[in-house]
Amino acid sequence: MLIALIRPTLSSARVSLPRRAIPSTPLIAALASARTMSTLSDVIMHDHRELEEYYDNILKASSPDEKVRWQNQFTWELARHSVGEEIVVYPVLQKQVSGGQQLADRDRAEHAKAKELLKKFQNMKPSDLDFDFTIETLFNDLKEHIKDEERDDLPKLEEVLSREDSRSLASEFERTKKFVPTRSHPSAPDKPVIAELEKPFETAMGLLVAPIDKLGDMLRRFPKE
Repeated sequence: MLIALIRPTLSSARVSLPRRAIPSTPLIAALASARTMSTLSDVIMHDHRELEEYYDNILKASSPDEKVRWQNQFTWELARHSVGEEIVVYPVLQKQVSGGQQLADRDRAEHAKAKELLKKFQNMKPSDLDFDFTIETLFNDLKEHIKDEERDDLPKLEEVLSREDSRSLASEFERTKKFVPTRSHPSAPDKPVIAELEKPFETAMGLLVAPIDKLGDMLRRFPKE
């Protein structure tokens, strides 16, 4: 199973540590149980709502430990979501939508900006003076990106896609996100992905800096189920 093959390997010192579950909230529980939505727009907007919830939970966390765990969750989910869009969504957008090349170029530029802030944010501690300022800056940019996608990209894509094609792309998008685990360890090191992409993606930034074309080629070498 793909996700089992690429789960980051923790050192023996870490294996003995108890795993802490990310706290659940009513909204996230509802979103998780609503996974029957199947169009491309549905799954992308589902991710957007989750990222908004994780951001709120970072700011509302009652302890540094809880804040770190939501920071961790936000970082991984944004990394998975961004790579999924770049592999699955943007190529279709630029090929099938009138003006799609410009939209995809804009989206990729927004991703590049977000990646820089995300790299800074994932290496921060809640005690850092600019911790809240950094995530607020990152999320303000992300909100504009989300607005652009939900206003421009997704409606135009759904107009040119059949229901079957939209569902197929939604499935491909979700499968692509299995390249990385749903959570990272708070103390996981920031190691680069090797050029051959033969080792696990051990950090969110390792995934984000990997060449998108090679990630896509690697994904196509795995079963679709």
